[in-house]
Amino acid sequence: MITVKNFVNGNFVSVEETIEDINPATGEIIANIPRSKANDVEEAVHAAETARNSWSNLSLDERRGWLEKIANALESRSEDIAKLESLDTGKPIKLARAVDAARSVANFRFFADFSKDYTEEKFEMDDATNHVIFKPVGIAGLITPWNLPLYLLSWKIAPAIVMGNTVVAKPSELTPLTANLLAEVIHDVGLPAGVVNIVHGLGHEAGQTIVAHPKVNLISFTGGTITGKKVAETASPMFKKLSLELGGKNATIVLDDADLDSAIPEIARSGFLNQGQVCLCGSRILISNNIWDKFIEKFVNFIDGMKVGDPSSDESDLGALVSFAHRDKVESYIHLAQREGGEILCGGERPNLASPFDKGAFLRPTVISNLDYQSRTATEEIFGPVVTLHPFESEEEAIEMANCTDYGLAGSVWTSDLVRGKKISEKIETGMVWVNTWLHRDLRVPFGGVKDSGVGTEGGRWSLGFFSQPVNICVKD
Repeated sequence: MITVKNFVNGNFVSVEETIEDINPATGEIIANIPRSKANDVEEAVHAAETARNSWSNLSLDERRGWLEKIANALESRSEDIAKLESLDTGKPIKLARAVDAARSVANFRFFADFSKDYTEEKFEMDDATNHVIFKPVGIAGLITPWNLPLYLLSWKIAPAIVMGNTVVAKPSELTPLTANLLAEVIHDVGLPAGVVNIVHGLGHEAGQTIVAHPKVNLISFTGGTITGKKVAETASPMFKKLSLELGGKNATIVLDDADLDSAIPEIARSGFLNQGQVCLCGSRILISNNIWDKFIEKFVNFIDGMKVGDPSSDESDLGALVSFAHRDKVESYIHLAQREGGEILCGGERPNLASPFDKGAFLRPTVISNLDYQSRTATEEIFGPVVTLHPFESEEEAIEMANCTDYGLAGSVWTSDLVRGKKISEKIETGMVWVNTWLHRDLRVPFGGVKDSGVGTEGGRWSLGFFSQPVNICVKD
């Protein structure tokens, strides 16, 4: 059993009421975490407010140095990160090593390096000089989800503090362990007290209190669209800076000239990475009629060969879903697909695993065909190991199908003609598109969606801009 505490003003703090943290691969209780209430959040906000002036008065280079210290300390604990992330989320440990642990370190390193030139801009006039400086916004409220816990928490904390803000963060109550590890790292490197505060608890209690707190100046939220609407309803009338990275129902467009042998492993990865629990996953695969039969055969064979099982084994391609309640939700969509006339080509049921994993929240990767592309299954976010397949006759039809949902986060196009792929990508109503690849990330580029997939953009200079306030000083000659 692991005991998780809040991290406030540089200290680990217990609270009276706790929540059980469950390993979704076995159903075992692995930790107790705080169920923070308004007074606990108030203490964290007070600590952040007390630390604001001294932290923002440090030079950018000094703050960058702290990011490097955190990155080095995290890197020394990479295997701990991977093990805890796999234990907490049910994801395969090889994925946790390659993605979660590596990217969490990279986020701190990237923003330490990238921010070094983000200091001041000058605009000359005939008789004056405009100096644009970038001030901290104040206290940043950061709320992160369960699918990529430390990956996304570090994605927000690093730019927030390097720009001189202090932080009150709430990780998901389903996956608190690596946020606790980050608190240990921050404590061990000696980051000034109150710069980063982490409170655990439920979204409608601790999370809502952070969003509504009058001294929290900005909110960066990653999570579901329904919750995002509630965050916006609270934060927008208070004129807080707001960034919402929400859901997705992303299209994977496979053109008739695609190299299927090289594309199919990557298309499968885009559909099923982290058990399909990534907002960028390509859960709708649109396939040219000219290659429909060939694609179906190759794709289903590939998916059938994926191994579901023990997350701690390097042989497992997929682990457990994050919780039993979430598996129930995903299974309800499989049942809905059948009612809507869908044909399950593979998967659709729970795997037969040996103890203790027979008690886990596992589900086989599921491929569904014969659904109308405007059906609920094909347009609502499932966020699990389920993809739907849809044929198209022309590029115009593929674009129409890709744009038919309320979401607009990501997508991919697969073709041997790169000019054709880029041309189609430009017509997809989405924040980012990959051609002949997926989740190939350059941290300098914008990250964000359109429509119901979010408000605001982060990544690179967009993150630094969000976590700072530009001020113009006009000096007349």
